[in-house]
Amino acid sequence: MSYFEAFALALIQGLTEFLPVSSSAHLILPSQLFGWQDQGLAFDVAVHVGTLAAVIIYFRKEVVTLLSAWWASIFKSEHNKESKLAWMIALATVPAALFGLLMKDVIEIYLRSMWVIATTTIIFGLLLWWVDRKAKQTEDEYQTGWKKALFIGIAQALAIIPGTSRSGATITAALYLGFTREAAARFSFLMSIPIITLAGSYLSLKLVMGSEPVHVGFLVVGIITSFLSAYLCIHLFLKIITKMGMTPFVIYRLLLGFGLLILLSTQ
Repeated sequence: MSYFEAFALALIQGLTEFLPVSSSAHLILPSQLFGWQDQGLAFDVAVHVGTLAAVIIYFRKEVVTLLSAWWASIFKSEHNKESKLAWMIALATVPAALFGLLMKDVIEIYLRSMWVIATTTIIFGLLLWWVDRKAKQTEDEYQTGWKKALFIGIAQALAIIPGTSRSGATITAALYLGFTREAAARFSFLMSIPIITLAGSYLSLKLVMGSEPVHVGFLVVGIITSFLSAYLCIHLFLKIITKMGMTPFVIYRLLLGFGLLILLSTQ
């Protein structure tokens, strides 16, 4: 891997991690289209650290409030809307964590192909468009009950399939349940913190137990680039959906999906 590839992959990770366009799909595409080598575990850990830092720092006030309320609910039996939201985020993380552990190898072997990416990109793009048009948009994230949390959590679990998009799946599910666009996005972003932490921890453990060489320069580029691009992406995304809804991202998904199908059909 070159420094250019490290920068490009980290930029892709940062820009797509929180958009409803599938970061996993975009990270697979360079190797499929340009023959780039796999970036390796160490680099995967680096970009996870960058995007995790971005979402935590951007939502630092909410994170501190939710953690404090969650802690108080356990040790002081103090319950409020913040502690409830914290528990619902934790509950919503369970399906993805279990599905990831049980199905990761199957996904890696059978579903990391451009045909799968193209198909899921189109299907879930159309689903996002339909739900966004029909959404009631009457509730915020603090009105999330355990049934809604599990529903969104199952949607997040399905996003392990390349091309689906974790944020796309969770935002679609939240809109379907009546969340406003802003509330759906915030809940999705907050949900990303525990799941990215778990994924990063798993990759870090594999890295420590393995013997893969570590290139410090690539890691620094990966962390800084993914952090800056992810932070900017979150900020712009929240502004875009307020004014334009999900339409720009639906159009992008359809163009990408059909473009891939055309490319595949010519090979």
